[in-house]
Amino acid sequence: MPITTIAFDADDTLWQNEQFIRLTEQRFADLLRPYADATDLNERLSAASVRNLAFYGYGMKGFTLSMIETALEVTEHRVPGTVIAELLAAGRELLSYPIETLPYVDQALTQLQQSHRLILITKGDVIDQERKLAASGLAEYFAAIEIVPDKTAAVYARIFARHTDGAERTVMVGNSLRSDILPALEAGSFAVYVPHEMNWSHEHADEPVNNPRYARITHLGELAETLAQLDAQG
Repeated sequence: MPITTIAFDADDTLWQNEQFIRLTEQRFADLLRPYADATDLNERLSAASVRNLAFYGYGMKGFTLSMIETALEVTEHRVPGTVIAELLAAGRELLSYPIETLPYVDQALTQLQQSHRLILITKGDVIDQERKLAASGLAEYFAAIEIVPDKTAAVYARIFARHTDGAERTVMVGNSLRSDILPALEAGSFAVYVPHEMNWSHEHADEPVNNPRYARITHLGELAETLAQLDAQG
């Protein structure tokens, strides 16, 4: 049966996101260095961000709270209030950065909309994700938009049942092996991995290279041809 629905991830698949987090991590380290001896400030921040996912979920607000928590920890609560204020300002900037779509996004969506149902599946803070989608100008391409707190096989199965002709006729496209590829495959769909040059270490996982329902592309300009190949295989 042919693939009839294409589900897309958003951050770092359709538009830039991680590059702004990296810039903020550098700002965090620069602000804390005069007050802490820690040489692994960004590692400590990443560990706090992962630890806090269960409380704050994915998104810039949780990242900002993790910066403040880490600043307090590494300085043994001696960090000045002015630095905390700077971190809060950096968090607000993360919630208002300009949206820059990645190469081939508009062309791919325009082409594939003619032959497939397109849906968007993204995780994170609802308000922030809605802002980015509105600023991107891409919302009109999608027949359905799902903003979820996390991406698991159960979440994908629920979304595929609601918006598609079934997981076996759906492909998930994204830049994260851990969030976009492996759980979608587990739910029964096809999956196409589009690596981004920057990726949070928490999203790393082993590539399912031997799975016949999996493919890897360099950019979205290669997606249409890859979908035809996946259709032919299965």
